[in-house]
Amino acid sequence: MPITQRSTTLADGRELIYFDDADSTLGPERSIDRRVLDPRPGTARMRQDVLTGEWVSIASNRQNRVFLPPADQDPLAPQSPANPSEIPSNYDVAVFENRSPSFGPDLEHPDAPAGLDDLSAIGIERTRASVGRCEVVCFAPEHEGSFGSQTVSRARTVIEAWARRTEALSRMPGIEQVFVFENRGQEIGVTLPHPHGQIYAYPFITPRTSTLLRSVDAVGPDLFARILESEQAGPRVLAQTEHFTAFVPFAARWPLEIHLLPHRHVPDLAGLTEAEKDDLAPLYRRLLRGLDAIYDSPTPYIAAWHQAPVNAGRDAVRLMLQVTSPRRAADRLKYLAGSEAAMGAFIGDVAPESQAAVLRAAIEKADQS
Repeated sequence: MPITQRSTTLADGRELIYFDDADSTLGPERSIDRRVLDPRPGTARMRQDVLTGEWVSIASNRQNRVFLPPADQDPLAPQSPANPSEIPSNYDVAVFENRSPSFGPDLEHPDAPAGLDDLSAIGIERTRASVGRCEVVCFAPEHEGSFGSQTVSRARTVIEAWARRTEALSRMPGIEQVFVFENRGQEIGVTLPHPHGQIYAYPFITPRTSTLLRSVDAVGPDLFARILESEQAGPRVLAQTEHFTAFVPFAARWPLEIHLLPHRHVPDLAGLTEAEKDDLAPLYRRLLRGLDAIYDSPTPYIAAWHQAPVNAGRDAVRLMLQVTSPRRAADRLKYLAGSEAAMGAFIGDVAPESQAAVLRAAIEKADQS
């Protein structure tokens, strides 16, 4: 049975999409969201940093979001009589528009152009609407967990949701880049232990990707093929399957850092074949379970899916997963101090080759558990 998708709306008009596992035990019925909600907040505003040309979204509506609620008040759990959560029904995987988005629809002028055609210009005190979309991706109905704690079937459903949402968001007017990610652990700043990730659809190409595009111009359109060839021949490979290779990068910035590349050129998750998605689900799960096996407690991380922009560099920028963790010992974290935070010049604490050896041993340990 295929992974099915069912769309509905929440009480305030936000979109909610259920993705049912291929082996789901759930029926097709879904409850209606009968909450009485305040109107959606106005769209945030972006301000440009004239020193860099970068845009900063000032989303003050996020200041009062839920912080580490008890299990019976989890806003990502299925609704119950005592818990008026965001999701009316039981589910396998659920995706919905964030209630407190950093980027959202222009609710005041829904039919008017957002005026974002000059974002590349630079000037003093320039502002624009933070037009875009922010979605929450719930990996499971349980209160605690992560991607790595899901079954292979559920992991495949999440990947399917990422791929379909990347495709849909890329078609939205004004969207220039789609970013899929998971923040895991309070050390990263996570405010909900519920297993979930997010998707941001930006009205601009992000600074990190803009830098990458300059590297492509300097090295050539085969940059990612050359990276993959170099890493596959080196000592930092962690795991390799028919369609993907995972490795610690040559110039790793973080105490724990994993990159993953597809073997063929594909610009984003939406471009993966069914066979590639089937291959990716157990591999990605295995990598994260290995990360957790290094120490006696779960490892905090940011899992970032770097995708090609919607309208630029799609023949050269390849889909890449980058998982980074600040954990440099069982009880120690790497904090971004002066050189990293102020100047963006990282100093690595661990040799990447040593990282790779530790991670390979942890992955093997997790495989045996």
